[in-house]
Amino acid sequence: MSRRLAFSRCLPGLLAGGLLLGAGPARAVDENAGNKAPVKVVAPDTLSVVGPAGQGALRLYASRDLQDAAALADVERAVLVFHGRLRDANVYWASARKAAQAAGPAAAHSLLLVPQFLAERDVAAHALPTDTLRWSLEGWMGGESATAPAALSSFEAIDALLALLADRQRFPKLRQVVVAGHSGGAQVVQRYAVVGQGESRLPGVAVRYVVANPSSYLYFHPERPVPAVAAACPGTNQWKYGWTEAPGYASQLSPAAYEARYLQRDVIYLLGSADTNPQHPALDKSCAAEAQGPHRFARGHAYVDDLRQRHPGLAQRQFDVPGVGHDGDAMLGSACGQAALFDAPEAWARCKTP
Repeated sequence: MSRRLAFSRCLPGLLAGGLLLGAGPARAVDENAGNKAPVKVVAPDTLSVVGPAGQGALRLYASRDLQDAAALADVERAVLVFHGRLRDANVYWASARKAAQAAGPAAAHSLLLVPQFLAERDVAAHALPTDTLRWSLEGWMGGESATAPAALSSFEAIDALLALLADRQRFPKLRQVVVAGHSGGAQVVQRYAVVGQGESRLPGVAVRYVVANPSSYLYFHPERPVPAVAAACPGTNQWKYGWTEAPGYASQLSPAAYEARYLQRDVIYLLGSADTNPQHPALDKSCAAEAQGPHRFARGHAYVDDLRQRHPGLAQRQFDVPGVGHDGDAMLGSACGQAALFDAPEAWARCKTP
């Protein structure tokens, strides 16, 4: 772990247990904007990611000094939040802190981590070190390998984050890890919930995945909610929508075995009830995605309905977030968002099943 910026220089003010406050209200993510411009802000901290292909440095925000054992001693819950297609980790960082503040005492002993999947243009624009991991603009959403400095999958980056949290000397009281994402971040979280290996490093720690408003999902079979589109689409079952040409990381088990394991994992799906624009600029409009439904709200319900039909008694949960469209800040800050991220009792009381 590289030396991090002094915490007080980033965000003055502390909540009991070490969560930072201040920095004003978080802005709603402008998902109408293009993702081709370099990011305006680069996360200050780094985590070394090491794999068979080599190593590189992942950028991230952390609510506590990850090198200070005393600052981590009381951490009971770690909440990882993944940004959307704009790679604007700073916006999600603000939203995560805002949600933690709203959750009250339930978030008091939490560590917030917001990684940043940068692109080559970000590294160039900010003259970042050559060991900085960077991906294609959208490849990280499906677990693709970094373009430099080593071919490390975004899944391997998540593995590294969970391996960090698995260090019991560093986190002696850790009891829960929440891996959450919105939009593009929800795409990588949903796929990781299926194929991710990091959970095995955390015996005795409850791991939850929170999937909010992704454009698409990884299906376990060739049937789709819109059969006519699926029949005319040669890429319907291509990875990241299905299992054809799945990356090496996702080829350790059979799809059936991955599905069986996925069904046992704690997954919460959050769907904004107003995320219903079939022409939304950031919506995946490939035929493989269109075969899953006309818009994100429909695609999410269709996916969960498919799981429930094929697996009666499915333990995974799905909640609608009333009146919210494609807005990461509003999703994370909603009652269901606070409940899913921090298990806040008052938030659970306000989070209603559809």
